[in-house]
Amino acid sequence: MPTHVNALINETSPYLLQHAHNPVDWQAWGDETLKEAEDSNKLIIISVGYAACHWCHVMERESFENEEVAAIMNEYYISIKVDREERPDVDQVYMDAAQLLTGRGGWPLNVIALPDGRPIYAGTYFTREQWLKVIKGVHDFYIKTPEKALEQAMQVASGVSKMNYLPINQTSGFKRENLKKAAADWLNAIDQREGGRAGQMKFPMPAAYLALLRYGVAQNDNRAIDLVRLTLDKMAAGGIYDQLGGGFSRYSVDPLWHVPHFEKMLYDNAQLISLYSEAYKYYKDPFYLQVVDETIAFCQRELGASDGGFISAIDADSEGVEGKFYVWSASDIDKELGEDSPLFKSFYGVTPEGNWEENRNVLKMSKPLNELTREFGLSENKIGEKIRLSREKLFKAREKRVRPAADDKILTSWNALMITGLTHAFEATGKESYRDLAIETANFLQDNLMDGSHLLRTSKNGMAKINAFLEDYAFMISAYIRLYSITFNKEWIEHAEHLLKIVIEEYSLPKSEFFNFKSSKDEELFVSKQVLEDNVIPAGNSEIARNLFYLGTLLENQDYLDMSEKLVLRLEPRILEHAAFYYNWFDLYSLNSSKFLEIAIVGNDWLPKLLDLGQIFVPYSIVLGGRTEDFNLLNGKLKQDRTLIYVCLDKTCQSPADVVSELEIINSYSI
Repeated sequence: MPTHVNALINETSPYLLQHAHNPVDWQAWGDETLKEAEDSNKLIIISVGYAACHWCHVMERESFENEEVAAIMNEYYISIKVDREERPDVDQVYMDAAQLLTGRGGWPLNVIALPDGRPIYAGTYFTREQWLKVIKGVHDFYIKTPEKALEQAMQVASGVSKMNYLPINQTSGFKRENLKKAAADWLNAIDQREGGRAGQMKFPMPAAYLALLRYGVAQNDNRAIDLVRLTLDKMAAGGIYDQLGGGFSRYSVDPLWHVPHFEKMLYDNAQLISLYSEAYKYYKDPFYLQVVDETIAFCQRELGASDGGFISAIDADSEGVEGKFYVWSASDIDKELGEDSPLFKSFYGVTPEGNWEENRNVLKMSKPLNELTREFGLSENKIGEKIRLSREKLFKAREKRVRPAADDKILTSWNALMITGLTHAFEATGKESYRDLAIETANFLQDNLMDGSHLLRTSKNGMAKINAFLEDYAFMISAYIRLYSITFNKEWIEHAEHLLKIVIEEYSLPKSEFFNFKSSKDEELFVSKQVLEDNVIPAGNSEIARNLFYLGTLLENQDYLDMSEKLVLRLEPRILEHAAFYYNWFDLYSLNSSKFLEIAIVGNDWLPKLLDLGQIFVPYSIVLGGRTEDFNLLNGKLKQDRTLIYVCLDKTCQSPADVVSELEIINSYSI
């Protein structure tokens, strides 16, 4: 039996439950806990992490399981554990404080705040000795010089508030020359040899590269098109991609996409399904379809929840060792593959001394097949078949290992991203199972993550809780719009507009065109937070701006269109100066500077024509139709004996066609 039990035992978050038997008297974030801090006049420790975070586990073992550390924390502090995936609102404002105080951020995030929640100290990972020094020192500072602690808190709160400040921008509208200059600056920051943003670590950033691909095709920027392809090729060949089981890790710790930080997140893989599906439409590389199929298979196999939807993440560690589940020694591979081992090891860069640490290897495609043909005297087809069979054997052998732990909570926003990914995969592959899974997941969310007419953030073991945040609404609206585009069922658009109206009513900020991260009906933090910068997922504000454009176009609602344009132009200086960090905004700026097509497929035989259309990468378009005239653009276009395709540009429709190949404006985007 565990020696200790704290209040986290009553939570559902896997991350919080991991800490439920620490000797620290952890509590969950909530009004009662915050009131206790104020009543007792104790400082608050806010410790933020997530279940798949390797260094969170390390700090727990070193500090939070230590009796000496716990005794000091329990005596001097109210200690609050926060799952950043459940409470991104809390994470973001305290991460801003950490950035302000230290110039850096990350997880674990450990913040010390006054009893009213205003931070006075912040950091990330601490060793046990460092953490003991911090908790003793900050407590002494607060007790001996409370006026200085208050002054520090006021300065930090003011600084964090100013981080949200955005000066009024005067602009005359969208300019293509501004767009191309912003794109050129972005492209210059990309690693010209290995793809991805130049630096010592590489993050996939799938929505950013999809935005860059759309821009490149729409504006005939071949450099953008080539660098996106380079990035996609390098990622999928690297160790960041699970070469045996499919699916991508969160990032690589080197510039070569080789050694991953082995945790796998739903949000990354959902967006990468979209990216590789859309990229296949343009580049026509069958390897991209393989990546799509394998990544969806990984998500279904390892992230699919038993009662519906998708869980959040797979841990980096197994048996307490980072990456142990995924890496191989040369002798292990020899044992499993026998005479086929030399070929496999040559292809994936496996060596006896290891390409990672402790004689272990992370599989990474290291040679082209034509080089292997010379080395082994076999045809490319024969080599490809041998590698495929070897992968299957090693995958089966790996399945016998101790698996990493899973974070099995279900998050609305990440599931919405998965729905969108599946709709893109359906278009690219034509596999009805992907469309059906997208619809099934959407229905699951509606049945299990709604509180009346409103969304909830998270669910575990059938228990849904926490009012949804802006990103949950934003990605759910996008998923509904995408579901309409592959089903032509108007109910999905009705669901989307219903959620958009809630956002406009409850998330709008006074004296600002932008939206707050959390509902006006929820409790306030020490500052309000509007998230504008796109990160590993797009900002809720940029995605809402996209929703406003698409729904405004489909519903011919000029108010929505005006709101979308105002949001983008309000942020124009940041978009043009830092496109890589405002990539979803950049995408909207590019959309407004390029041809936007409204494509109607009307008639009984619409599905095959929709799938034909889905094989062509059209950068900016909306597709509508079916057997009805649900929207004004469809009026008068339904013919009983024919299924016709209409393309409209700038409120003018061209002559209809019976097949996609007859539509010159669409086929002009093909390579």
